[in-house]
Amino acid sequence: MATNALELSGIEAFYGDSHVLHAVTFACGPARLLGLLGRNGAGKSTCMNVTVGLLAPRRGDIFVFGHRVTGLPPEQIAARGVALVPQGRRIFKSLTVRENLVVAARAPTDGRPASWTLETVFAMFPRLGERVNHIAAYLSGGEQQMLAIGRALMGNPRVLLMDEPSEGLAPQIVHEVMNTIRKLKESGLSIVLVEQNPTLVFDVADDIVILNSGRVAVVSTPAKLKQENVDLRQHLGVF
Repeated sequence: MATNALELSGIEAFYGDSHVLHAVTFACGPARLLGLLGRNGAGKSTCMNVTVGLLAPRRGDIFVFGHRVTGLPPEQIAARGVALVPQGRRIFKSLTVRENLVVAARAPTDGRPASWTLETVFAMFPRLGERVNHIAAYLSGGEQQMLAIGRALMGNPRVLLMDEPSEGLAPQIVHEVMNTIRKLKESGLSIVLVEQNPTLVFDVADDIVILNSGRVAVVSTPAKLKQENVDLRQHLGVF
């Protein structure tokens, strides 16, 4: 049986006394894109934080290609091949484009050749190459999002987590970002895409997981959900 690229099993997570995730279980297969949906506060970003080690779960386990990473510090989880494009981009605004990318560079630890270098990132995002020596704070919102994605890719991940990559972007830039996500999926990356806009996710995802109040409410595929004419408004609102 093929090993999942990423698996969360029975995850219970808290912020202080606030119980945020309740026995959350889902898996992303190799070279597949899983769309993680839900209303604001449903627990999507918390799933991302737990996966990369920014928040330790109180119960449950996390596996990356069959290796248990529960409780490891973020740098060790990154070394296992997991990278996060965080909500809000969180680039290093005082550094140049080149410096933002170089600081995140990591060679694969499993013997794979490095797919992502400055050259391949600039081939994916030519505008970053044109602005290589520009201070990141002065980039446009779309360019900053490209830089956030490029920085994650410089870690040569096997699993890429993307938290609200379309947030705050103009429609044309959203279109470019989604095209980039399609190319990354085609390259063989396993991707978990968190989005508020379900239309974007349904267009690109292989699998869909919907969270509602910190619990998994739906596990399906876009095709099945459309075929079964499932009304998702109770989980996502009107769209």
